[in-house]
Amino acid sequence: MNGPDALPPELREYLATPHLAPMWQAVRARLERNRLQPTGTVSVNLDQVGADRLSGLLGRTVAAGARRRISLADLDAALRGSVGGRGLVSVIEILDGRPVLDRAGARDSIQAEWAEVWRRLDSSLAEAGLADAPWVADWIDSLRRSGILTRAGTDAADRALSHAVAGLGILLNGAEGPQSIRELGALASEVTGTAHGFDETTLAAGVLLRAAAHALERPAPETAADRRELWKALRVATDSLSGTVLAWQIRPPGTDGWSRMMRDRADLGLVTHLTLHELDVAGPASLAPRGQVISVCENPQVLQAAARTRSEMPLLCLSGNPAIVGTRLIRTMVHQGSTLRYHGDFDWPGVAIAARVMGLGAEPWQMFADDYLAAVERLDDDHVVALTGNPSLTPWDPRLGPVMAEQGVAVHEEFVLPNLLADLR
Repeated sequence: MNGPDALPPELREYLATPHLAPMWQAVRARLERNRLQPTGTVSVNLDQVGADRLSGLLGRTVAAGARRRISLADLDAALRGSVGGRGLVSVIEILDGRPVLDRAGARDSIQAEWAEVWRRLDSSLAEAGLADAPWVADWIDSLRRSGILTRAGTDAADRALSHAVAGLGILLNGAEGPQSIRELGALASEVTGTAHGFDETTLAAGVLLRAAAHALERPAPETAADRRELWKALRVATDSLSGTVLAWQIRPPGTDGWSRMMRDRADLGLVTHLTLHELDVAGPASLAPRGQVISVCENPQVLQAAARTRSEMPLLCLSGNPAIVGTRLIRTMVHQGSTLRYHGDFDWPGVAIAARVMGLGAEPWQMFADDYLAAVERLDDDHVVALTGNPSLTPWDPRLGPVMAEQGVAVHEEFVLPNLLADLR
């Protein structure tokens, strides 16, 4: 190795022998614990070659074959007095080709950085008028215990806490009433400088909603629906337009304008895309006559065929796994006294979705083992699709799951479309 950091070749070869490697490893570990100070000792057990080399370096006999305590100060002095003229830390770095790290100092530095993060949080809370809020101590304790900030690092944690507290100050200290409702993007722009600052995946949003749960005495949010409900409680409007449920022949019985509009669309044979925004506008209006049977499917092709054939029975389509709007719609209609029945794909993801929908209060619709077996018997070579993925439980019919596993074949909704349409007439 040449240059200002080099050792004379003969000395480097002398020190770099594998017979001294255990000692250098122990010395590195001690230095990194010692804040790079050559103090204390290391205990090493060297073979004869290693003992001879170390004896030559220290100028005294070191016996082989037994654990010996070697003073780091003696090693440092011997190296500085050698032809290399370098101290212990420099020699270790040259021999290993990597720096010796001050791990103890780094730990202290990190602790100091985190202490500053928590200090600035206290200042932010005071500026937002929240310092004496009774929920603050529990919120901070939950943040410390969760590790959500530690994983992100001090810089990201500092920004997230600053944005979260500023947002909370606006929301918790603001005036109430319909005029005080804020759009999430507008709030994020005001606080963070970007409309996406409080998006679902941001640390700032997670920290803010944890605080909101403490402030409003609600459970910590675990699902997208939980988070949306918390934003709503804070009078913040999230995205209520992109998620939809397709609706066919839904006829609310009320006399309000929205109910009349839905009946008019049904009379015209139009499909309606129901959104969270529309359900909010509908408010407490009954979505269907009490006791009416509402069919629910997974695949839009089923609803499309129902519209094409002018089926008179109401049908909803979730287009796969139910989003927030689908979950809310099903719960609301079940609560209002409608009977919802669900059909989906006979594959593992499909029956997992079915279990979730039925867990919301729906009943199975042609989703039993006998329905599956009858469909399998009609399959031709062009429609045979092997079951893949992890098996799912079928609590509405415990026999269905084992039968599907035994057959090993998937049956999708499109294949049983004639059966479903016949049941919608």
